[in-house]
Amino acid sequence: MHFSNLFASVFLALSVSALPTPKPNPEPKASFVTLPLKPLEQRSTGVHPLIAHQQNVNRSYRRYARLSGRSEPSHEELHDNLRKRVLAVEGEAGLERRYNRLGVPKNPRAADSENELERRFNRAGVPSSAKHRRAGSGSTLASAAAKHKHHGNKANNGNSTGNPASTTSSSSATAAAAVTDANAPTAADSLGLDIEGSDVGYLATVQIGTPAQDFLILMDSGSADFWVGSENCLSENGGGCGNHKFLGTQSSSSFVDTNQQFQVTYGTGAVAGDIVTDDVSIAGLALTTHTFGVANVESVDFSDDSTPFDGLMGLAQSSLSEQQTLTPIEALAKQGLVTEAITSYKIPRLADNKNDGEITFGGLDTTKFDSTTLVTLDNVNTQGFWEGNLDAVTVDGTDSGLQGRTAILDTGTTLIVAPPNDAAAVHALIQGAQDVGQGTFTLPCTSNTSVALSFGGTSFTIDSRDLAFQPVDPNDPTGDCISGISAGQIGGATEWLVGDVFLKNAYFSTDVGKNTVSLAKLV
Repeated sequence: MHFSNLFASVFLALSVSALPTPKPNPEPKASFVTLPLKPLEQRSTGVHPLIAHQQNVNRSYRRYARLSGRSEPSHEELHDNLRKRVLAVEGEAGLERRYNRLGVPKNPRAADSENELERRFNRAGVPSSAKHRRAGSGSTLASAAAKHKHHGNKANNGNSTGNPASTTSSSSATAAAAVTDANAPTAADSLGLDIEGSDVGYLATVQIGTPAQDFLILMDSGSADFWVGSENCLSENGGGCGNHKFLGTQSSSSFVDTNQQFQVTYGTGAVAGDIVTDDVSIAGLALTTHTFGVANVESVDFSDDSTPFDGLMGLAQSSLSEQQTLTPIEALAKQGLVTEAITSYKIPRLADNKNDGEITFGGLDTTKFDSTTLVTLDNVNTQGFWEGNLDAVTVDGTDSGLQGRTAILDTGTTLIVAPPNDAAAVHALIQGAQDVGQGTFTLPCTSNTSVALSFGGTSFTIDSRDLAFQPVDPNDPTGDCISGISAGQIGGATEWLVGDVFLKNAYFSTDVGKNTVSLAKLV
């Protein structure tokens, strides 16, 4: 049974351009700027919805552990979860296939990897902090990046756009995911969020370098490093880093390599390279000699042609940064280009056909939400992620009895992941819902059940289209759907991981200076 993989984490992407050097101590153009966010249309990879969902749940478990500061689940545990799901759906024959975002690999070596079933098609996630980093792809990439830099490999032939030298196994056969462009932003200091696939990821257009180049950058509130591919980028599978934009001395006269290395390992995927400075422009605000990273080596999750973005921008607090540098919003505030280090998100829903996604730097776009519903919460996370107190969860107005919970609000997670007892309590109130094991629930695709999360005394309802996440049988859209709320085996008994299943239904804002998060009802 074939379907489009809609379970990837939501990734917000920017395209960043450098402007001429501004005069010293420039006055802010406005209190904030906005960029549009647009969606991409993801192709089918032939993975059964329940298997794809298990991949996404596994990835959420790992992300949840990193966000909550706990030990990650073992590879064996995650592998066993996916193995059971594959056996239940497709039998022994299914175990011979590699289920990841890129489909079945042509490279025979990939089939021998012990990570075959665990690989997830959603690329980015919360990076491993130094204290949690384990041996694996991150350290392997770092070693490869250092060796690559020493030998001065020219994998991209000096080209800043595209990569004809790429020989990754699936790049040649894989087209980039389609993107649904966002409308022009309605506020200054903002970028539109383009939509990847059916709410798979969110992208926006920005620029880097001299002369300015457009880069499409994945936006993630759950990490804190900003990077793009280097002109000499290599894929971990060999060859170059796909049909992407790259940055270096050949494309930018303002590019400076500090010769310091960095590496970031995400929930899925990893990069390693050099810390550099160059001019960056975000919605017309010029950051001169901004410090960030260029990836000399990328895992296939980022280097493959099917990946539509050119890099990633983390917008958690910079205390999480592996590069040990300010995030772009913090740098904008420090240079006086915006008045406050606030990032705000209006995440679009493809089914609405409005293409109205935006990311705003320096404030909140009041045209996007009902100001009378705005609530501001203290950030209760001590690691630099964004987490607030969750007052209550109701189903059709009935209180589920779940008080004293907290919710990590994360644009880089697709689903809602709740502790097992909590997830069971919520679904027990949904008529027709069933527990199908390993953290997965189903409910009728035609359900109009209203599930709401309450923060700061305000109740935010989840659209039924988001709750009924994906039909179990793509050919039966009125049958059973996989629930957008899953059960997680990781973290405390009171912690939830709340991703875009919820965040598409609220205006979401983070404030580094005040260490707060805000939510409001959309208009």
